[in-house]
Amino acid sequence: MRDDRILYVVIPCYKEEEVLPETARRMKEKMRQLMAEGKISPASRVMFVNDGSKDRTWPIIRELHESDPLFSGVNLSRNRGHQNALLAGLMTAVNEADMIVSMDADLQDDINAIDAMIDAYHNGCDVVYGVRSSRKTDTFFKRFTAEGFYKLMKALGVDIVFNHADYRLMSRRAVEGLAQFQEVNLFLRGIVPQIGYKWTTVEYERAERFAGESKYPLKKMLAFAFDGITSFSVRPMRLILHVGAIVFLVSLVMLLYALISKLTGHADSGWTSLMGSIWMIGGIQLLALGVVGEYVGKIYAETKRRPRFIIEQVLNTPEEEKR
Repeated sequence: MRDDRILYVVIPCYKEEEVLPETARRMKEKMRQLMAEGKISPASRVMFVNDGSKDRTWPIIRELHESDPLFSGVNLSRNRGHQNALLAGLMTAVNEADMIVSMDADLQDDINAIDAMIDAYHNGCDVVYGVRSSRKTDTFFKRFTAEGFYKLMKALGVDIVFNHADYRLMSRRAVEGLAQFQEVNLFLRGIVPQIGYKWTTVEYERAERFAGESKYPLKKMLAFAFDGITSFSVRPMRLILHVGAIVFLVSLVMLLYALISKLTGHADSGWTSLMGSIWMIGGIQLLALGVVGEYVGKIYAETKRRPRFIIEQVLNTPEEEKR
């Protein structure tokens, strides 16, 4: 009879040589504890996914695997970004695991929340989202922009879990459902809720980063947020239509104003409003072209159907390592 308690913890890694040894130590303690309590099978693993790091991240993963079979590794052929690296780990682990937890390597996610996730899984939930109970460790700017992002996504009609990043547990059938989504432009926070199986949330306190630098500075966070919006909502394009209609009505008013000024001999008085209108309409046109161009670019990327990741090597068992 098959053991339905095999857990794989998938951890994408990009230039994480500073934090990786401590992450491995803490994860080893947690996995051994869960095994001792009978919550997970001894066949469970921690799978590190190297996202084309140029530092010692992959050599460290190899050393961990060689010293303890608890640790497995996936090495991508080049850097593909966090979402693609995470997907690569999920698609590799699904062949062996009954449940898969995804989390970051920086130790900000509370690994003790895994216990409650596993309990929810055994109670019939296929997806368990790790949700931050508060953002007291964030700066005011980050808290304001992050919460604003989630609210904006909701307003645009995107089905997304508030204050959830990529810390979640998924059952095997949920990951198999995820595999049916073929988007090249990945935004897993928006895709996973579309699977539709039974789900719940587990709250946890997010800690400070243990070591190293954040891989999501402001520029990347803004790009990630924009990708999420344009990947799951066409409302920005509809908003352009509405703005265009409003500008057209305003232009009719300005045309009437210009005619009256001409007939009354006060044509020069409209110079300021004319210049303002030209700049405003020009700016709106450029903005509209930019938004439409973003959607066209995504269509272009999707139609090429290029692989979302290419795996160079998998370390999971001694036999696989030799091949």
